[in-house]
Amino acid sequence: MQLVVLDMAGTTVADDGLVEKAFTQAIGAQGIEFGGPRYDEMLAHVRATMGESKITVFRHLLDNDEAAAQQANKAFETAYGTLVDEGHSAPIDGAEDAIREIRELGIKVCLTTGFSETTQQRILGALGWKNLADLTLCPAQAGRGRPYPDMVLKALLELKADAVANVAVAGDTAYDMTTGIRAGAGIVAGVLTGAHGNDQLNAAGATHVLESVRDLPGLLHY
Repeated sequence: MQLVVLDMAGTTVADDGLVEKAFTQAIGAQGIEFGGPRYDEMLAHVRATMGESKITVFRHLLDNDEAAAQQANKAFETAYGTLVDEGHSAPIDGAEDAIREIRELGIKVCLTTGFSETTQQRILGALGWKNLADLTLCPAQAGRGRPYPDMVLKALLELKADAVANVAVAGDTAYDMTTGIRAGAGIVAGVLTGAHGNDQLNAAGATHVLESVRDLPGLLHY
């Protein structure tokens, strides 16, 4: 392995309901009542598509009304950023040590997200992680977000891995697994600290399912 591409929320960063809180504020700005049938349908879709680029999710929810989707996405990013600034963002236990251990093995690390670059940088700043990884990427920097392979392949090109088989992808959602499979990654590891469970991760093609990102360095030793 020469490169590990790691998801953030749910994998290396604890979510603790922040996505759903920000979503509630964003969708409320579109006049959709909290707790109503349409809201419940939308929330179910958000939960099912955790890991996907957020603007893509809002396009689907708002019937491809681009102006409404952009407005909702902006409200979501603002709400999430405020929660981060208020101190609600925390690392998954042991994640920072795991990333440092992976890099000590001579393997490069890229942190990826479905959020905007601005929100990603706010999270990294709040955690003191600005220089923790070799590279950070969001969908807009790579082309498309998950479940497409763009962020993994962009990381491979930027960090000069020799082959897709030398890349490991790890995340907490089925979308992370699909991304890794489509990119041809040698290891596609699901972790059980986020949105999706063992069955969903395996069904999406995980080569390994780990309790936490803490277990990833041990997997890379072999």
